[in-house]
Amino acid sequence: MAMDIDTNDELLQGPTDKEYPVLERQQSYYNPLHSFVLAKGEQKTYQQQYGDMYFLRLAKLKPVVEALADEEWKDFEIAGETVRRVDRVLDVRQGELCWVAGTVYMDMPLKPNILDDISKDHWISAPPPREKYLSPTGQDQTMLEDESGRLRLIGTPLQLSMLVTGCIIAVMGTENANGDFEVVDLKVPDLPRQPQRWERDEGSAVLSNGTGKKRKSDFDDRRTKGGKVAIISSLGISGDQGDTLTLDLLMEYLLGEVCGPTEQSQVSKISRLVIAGNSISEGTPLASREDEKKASKKYGYDSSAYNPAPTAHFDDFLATLLPSIPITLIPGESDPANVSMPQQPIHPAMFPRSRNYAAMPGSTEPGWFDSVTNPWEGDLDGWRMMGTGGQPIDDVFKYVEGDERLEMMESLLRWRCGAPTAPDTLWCYPFQDKDPFVIEECPHVYFVGNQPRYDTMVIEGPAGQTVRLICVPKFRETGEIVLLDTDTLEPEVVRFEIFEGKS
Repeated sequence: MAMDIDTNDELLQGPTDKEYPVLERQQSYYNPLHSFVLAKGEQKTYQQQYGDMYFLRLAKLKPVVEALADEEWKDFEIAGETVRRVDRVLDVRQGELCWVAGTVYMDMPLKPNILDDISKDHWISAPPPREKYLSPTGQDQTMLEDESGRLRLIGTPLQLSMLVTGCIIAVMGTENANGDFEVVDLKVPDLPRQPQRWERDEGSAVLSNGTGKKRKSDFDDRRTKGGKVAIISSLGISGDQGDTLTLDLLMEYLLGEVCGPTEQSQVSKISRLVIAGNSISEGTPLASREDEKKASKKYGYDSSAYNPAPTAHFDDFLATLLPSIPITLIPGESDPANVSMPQQPIHPAMFPRSRNYAAMPGSTEPGWFDSVTNPWEGDLDGWRMMGTGGQPIDDVFKYVEGDERLEMMESLLRWRCGAPTAPDTLWCYPFQDKDPFVIEECPHVYFVGNQPRYDTMVIEGPAGQTVRLICVPKFRETGEIVLLDTDTLEPEVVRFEIFEGKS
């Protein structure tokens, strides 16, 4: 219950007959997609080759980028020579002006090598992971490949464009005497079609009512003034006492317990909490094979090597919030989920208290507590949203100079690939029939968790698409959460800080 202390600056007041307004939390209209859910049981196997993913990606995006290139470069001339299209990279002829489409491959000596991983068992201590794969001596090379072969690219446009392994592009230029392709211009697939707001929800409602026509009552109620979505990442719960104060402040803020009446009214508009990865702190490193042999137990399980406190505290945190606010939980790199992308939902067995709010097994409707995949996409208050725990952007960061995370996010959308460096340097499942990382519909909001700092911008596409990009900062380091207005798609930041008094 809210206390009105505006009349006097005193906390202790006598009983009053004044009636206080009852605040209800804004309703969230939530319709998730299940694009990244893997098959279960024997249908999920890792025996297939990873190379098929590149061919699937190329087959999907090559016609798109070729259509853009043909429209842009048709009848293009340099020094009286008209450019022509080449179907395969090995059909490029020396001195001939042409354009060709393929998959980018970055040949970088400092990238991880599987042979190095195997040889780690013979090292006294493994070298620290590299922050960047860029070679300080300029040994990096940019290649364009398809099913026929590989071609080395050179030229100024490569220096001006952000490229990583796995993105699909079309390049125009000529092959020189050294066999290198000198690029004059290049094209990327650019943003795909963007669905209208409520498009998917309206289509589902039309099918469900069986009339083939939409009823006014189906949609008008949900199109009332929207609320806000809270997005947070990197709670980093370790189970130590040091977690509790900041988390308690966050919890009480979301529940409206630390605010005055005005602020409580604003908090009641927060219709959903999205946790974008790394809710649990980093675990202890895996022991070496020699240490495992020394510390082997009778039944193969060492209880002293497992600390249940982080998951128990996280479960308590969720269970306290869930009666008041629905939660979408995206796993991250340090969470108890599979390491390879796409990460599958954290198992409900990890949340003995919170799982009571999850959907029943076999249900088609999402629960109040929705543990989802990483990456994740879905419709929230009619807007198409896509988010990750940060691994694809963190991996792209290692390929390029600088630290412009928003530029990396924009590039991923314009490449139409949510994880271009998978499976080269980002672990992922070996898909055989379809590459789910190919972005087929442009989101309205694209957020990435566990980033060094908060940042945001809006980008536009060739067909009028607009996308709000949001870098979600690490809460454990910054104390910041992002509130996204679902009417205007304007974000704001709320910061929690602990001030220590002087002794």
